Amino acid sequence: MTPAHHQPQHAPELRAAARHLGRRRFLTVTGAAAALAFSVNLPTAGTASAAELDAARITEDPFTLGIASGDPLPGSVLLWTRLAPAPYQADGGLPARRVGVSWELALDERFRRVVRRGRATAHPEFHHTVHVEVDHLSPGHVYYYRFRAGRWTSPVGRTRTAPPRGGRGPDLTFGLVSCQRYDQGYYTAYRHLAEEDVDLVFHLGDYLYEYAVSPVGGSRAYPAGTLPGHFGHETVTLEDYRLRYALYKSDPDLRAAHAAHPFVVTWDDHETENNYAGDTPESEGPADAFLLRRAAAYRAYWENMPLRRPQLPDGPDLRLYRRLHWGRLAQFDVLDTRQYRSDQAYGDGWQYSGPESEDPARTLTGDTQENWLLKGWQRSDALWNVVPQQVTFARRYNSTTLPSKVSMDSWDGYPASRERVLAGAQAAGIENLMVLTGDVHVHYGFDIKRDFDDPGSRTLGTEIVTTSVTSGGNGSEKPANWATYMAANPHLKFYNGLRGYATVTLGRHLARADFKTVPHVTTEGAPLTTAASFVTEVGDQGLKPA
Repeated sequence: MTPAHHQPQHAPELRAAARHLGRRRFLTVTGAAAALAFSVNLPTAGTASAAELDAARITEDPFTLGIASGDPLPGSVLLWTRLAPAPYQADGGLPARRVGVSWELALDERFRRVVRRGRATAHPEFHHTVHVEVDHLSPGHVYYYRFRAGRWTSPVGRTRTAPPRGGRGPDLTFGLVSCQRYDQGYYTAYRHLAEEDVDLVFHLGDYLYEYAVSPVGGSRAYPAGTLPGHFGHETVTLEDYRLRYALYKSDPDLRAAHAAHPFVVTWDDHETENNYAGDTPESEGPADAFLLRRAAAYRAYWENMPLRRPQLPDGPDLRLYRRLHWGRLAQFDVLDTRQYRSDQAYGDGWQYSGPESEDPARTLTGDTQENWLLKGWQRSDALWNVVPQQVTFARRYNSTTLPSKVSMDSWDGYPASRERVLAGAQAAGIENLMVLTGDVHVHYGFDIKRDFDDPGSRTLGTEIVTTSVTSGGNGSEKPANWATYMAANPHLKFYNGLRGYATVTLGRHLARADFKTVPHVTTEGAPLTTAASFVTEVGDQGLKPA
């Protein structure tokens, strides 16, 4: 909950618009000047008419939060940066003026073979972030990029385009990360991931946590007063979320991973608020206040992530689910299981299934997204159909005695929704299904059964659950419930509770998953270990030790 000493200070115009227009469309009002902060188009009026700042007047490095790329297409890359000479200040150290930023894309990291260059504008309404969509590129190529503002040059980033849409292409290797609570440890896993030879990285949610961060950085144990006091409350307003992204992106290991690989991102709950469901907050409260908070969170998310123009927010709404292809090797259907879900049954938490959770009308994805997924599978010609998403998909009992409780926040709390997805995959003839998951701060490797009540039923695919980068602290190799979970869930093939990430390689004959861990995150410099490796074969799904 928001501490009493920090009450959210949303603009009065936005609060009035919320009450007047209702729960969904209040932020489309353009009469209030404050609503410019939520405009879905590039600013053209009002405060957006502010004069342009001569970038030569920027006296300190504005690229303190690094660079990033994302959502690679066969002929296009998306490049991101933000100008913030003083990232821990609300204004980032820049006046409310437009800033011209130049960019270059080259075939080599010394930029001797530049293939594209151009200029973009960092608008103050977008917190001086820059999203550049570079088109007309060659498919299946590695590129290097950088930005310039005045006399300052950003670090060099490495990105790539996807293979041709109908091409076979080479094997694909990608990383999986999630859950990176800043104050619970160092991002050592990101330093190792930056050195990996992967084609892209999927971030599966909880890039940000809304909770307060102390001046010593929590478990990072900085010297007293290292961080400003304004991080010491929960994020609620747009300014709160923007400052929290600045804190997270100030981490050098996270910046290194972004510079090394293109990211494909999706959110979970903590980018807004723990365990919210659609327009329902975790705790009781006014609906208009929560949608104001959601609008702020979604706006800050888009500003700080390497996302394309179709993901621009519209007030408290942002269409994050989308489809990417890697030639004919893989189709990626990136899901959003937060924005459209029914409220958690039985008050959330671990509960016994019953009529409320089993109601066929309940949904985790919303009807529109569910239909989009199933129709996409019907049209798919990919060898691997991969679903990056947030919460545990396979059934997970926490007791060997039946009935067992299940998590109401995961797909177990929405069994009808999961059944429709499994039936849709089977009807579409999807033979090599892989679900990618974060959220739970542990590594899991699951077989996805057509009927989880029958261990002998057909295995439709596999689920690779990556552990957290830091959330939960150091963790342990075998958590206290390890033996119970392994016995209660015969389709669970691997379980490890240390921090780290996973990598997956998709090939023509099999896929390989490597679960990687570090022994500690509360101190720096931990080595990386591959805790286990599994393969699943084309046409014969199921995890087997590699």
